[in-house]
Amino acid sequence: MTAASFAVRTGGSRQLAGTATLLRFALRRDRVMIPVWVAVDALMVLSMPNTLKSLYGTQAQRDDLLHQVTTNSSLRALVGPVFDDSLGALTAWRVGVYAGALAAVMSLLVVVRHTRDEEESGRQELVSSGMVGRRAPLTAGLLAAAVANGVLALLVAAGMASHGGAGAVAFGLGIAGVGMVFATMTAIVAQLTESARLARGLTAAVLGAAFVLRAAGDSATDGGTSQAFGTGGGSSVLTWLSPIGWLENLRPYAGERWWVLLLLVAAALVQGLIAYELAGRRDIGMSFLPTRPGPASGRLGTADALAWRLQRGGVLGWSVGFFLAGVVYGGLTDGAADLVGDNENAREIFERMGGRSGITDSFLASMVGMLGLVAALYIVASVLRLHGEETSGRAEPLLANAVGRMRWAAGHLTVAFGGSVFIMLLAGLGFAAGYGKQVGPVMGACLVQVAAVWVIGGVAVLLYGVAPRLAPAAWGVAGAVLLIGWVGPALDVPQAVLDISPFGHLPKLPGGSMQWAPVLVLLGVAVVLTAAGLVGVRRRDMTT
Repeated sequence: MTAASFAVRTGGSRQLAGTATLLRFALRRDRVMIPVWVAVDALMVLSMPNTLKSLYGTQAQRDDLLHQVTTNSSLRALVGPVFDDSLGALTAWRVGVYAGALAAVMSLLVVVRHTRDEEESGRQELVSSGMVGRRAPLTAGLLAAAVANGVLALLVAAGMASHGGAGAVAFGLGIAGVGMVFATMTAIVAQLTESARLARGLTAAVLGAAFVLRAAGDSATDGGTSQAFGTGGGSSVLTWLSPIGWLENLRPYAGERWWVLLLLVAAALVQGLIAYELAGRRDIGMSFLPTRPGPASGRLGTADALAWRLQRGGVLGWSVGFFLAGVVYGGLTDGAADLVGDNENAREIFERMGGRSGITDSFLASMVGMLGLVAALYIVASVLRLHGEETSGRAEPLLANAVGRMRWAAGHLTVAFGGSVFIMLLAGLGFAAGYGKQVGPVMGACLVQVAAVWVIGGVAVLLYGVAPRLAPAAWGVAGAVLLIGWVGPALDVPQAVLDISPFGHLPKLPGGSMQWAPVLVLLGVAVVLTAAGLVGVRRRDMTT
């Protein structure tokens, strides 16, 4: 379809009337969420060159790293192949996959928030009663995602420019390109489904599949020096099937393949046109995939049962992801000592993250801690489901019946807090399956993380209960904790900064001694925060 024919079929500018106003409104609503996601992603990238310089400052250390990547398929599956030994290329290797994935998550959240979320809540119908074009909301959502990814690309390119201008531009555009591919993919899914929750879940599932395809392709392909420093050698077909794999194959700082950017642009444009075509063929609030007709099967006689029904898909998805992550990290444990070798700087980073009880225990403790940080994202998302049910108006008819606020909230909080325990248990089982040793200590280490995770959940409950308009700021808290935990040890920040995060007070397990005092204090803080939030829910008016 040409641009001219598309413009004719969509009715020209009438279909986009009000886009500028909706875009300003979208950016205002996301004035906290977008900056937090962009900052976390950019800082993760920009903090890496100095860290890598301290870790692999000599040519011998870099040669040893390349050898480890060549011979360790699990390491390639985790972070991908390395194509050159410059600081820029090593940075793209170490964080490129995760920076692209974070950009994708940010984009899908932004697009769903300003398309299907608005329709599901009924606000879009009210807005569209004015002088707003049919495709204006979709355009505003995609433009908001484009602004976020554009700022991220500029920050990465500017921050990495000292290591090579061309590589910095390629790296920044590649990360933003992955974000926009998933933004337009989310736009299609938002037309197909009637539920914002399902739209997020399906797009997240596609992102997970893309990560798995990339990992499978990289683990099956020799990622060593023969591929890094020559013109021959290529990635697996599986890697090329993943948009995240395209970012790898762009090869920033390693003989940039600029034509790979065309794949990202073409995918985003084609998916965008499909989304626009679908948006013009349905009514507001409707979808192309029919919803399952009632009555609902199963027992939904209680608020707890309803909360579980609404959140069980998310719990299942997070559980599978944590189990697989545990398997991968557990499989890397035996080679942790070989990967670190005689590199004292790398050893110090692992010890700061996981304690000074030997490199294997330090590696296990650091990986368990990383999963604990990610679990904080789960509990925030699960707690804020209360906010979504309230603002969409679905909670009001439920509370109009013989269901009290505390009973309604308790159902969702049980899933949120109990689910965090469950996914960490599955992470421990994954470590046991991948490593096969220290099953009990590793399971205990995973459960200890729950105390800090519950503190973040308590903060989310407090914000929702006392100041519901500020409830999305819980994402900022989780993002800050994630940034401190991931980047802080590598940058050798003061211990006082690390202690801002509740995870900084946990005992370093396995390997270290169990300290019950900080764990019990954190649990007490979580209880107090949650109780204060529930008091706020009980006393304030419900919003719509």
